[in-house]
Amino acid sequence: MRKMIALIVSLAFVLGTIGYAVAQTSTPAPAAPTTEKKADDKAAEKKPAAKKMTMEEKKAACLEKAGSDDAKKANCEKKFAAKPDKKTTTTTEKK
Repeated sequence: MRKMIALIVSLAFVLGTIGYAVAQTSTPAPAAPTTEKKADDKAAEKKPAAKKMTMEEKKAACLEKAGSDDAKKANCEKKFAAKPDKKTTTTTEKK
């Protein structure tokens, strides 16, 4: 009976030691992704070129964002009001 208990205890000790040793070893680094996959991902992630908004579109977006606030709407109206040509007003005739 004593030999059986000693065998079980020694087996538990050996398995514990082996488990501790296995836990200390480093794991191999994961494989690096292939370059083809990176190139495909970059092409897929590329966003289409954003088109520039016209003044009317900017004004509409500003008014939409303002919602029901009259002060914000007035600010948008003032900001995007038609501005006179600076070239025609500042140009003087030279004689």
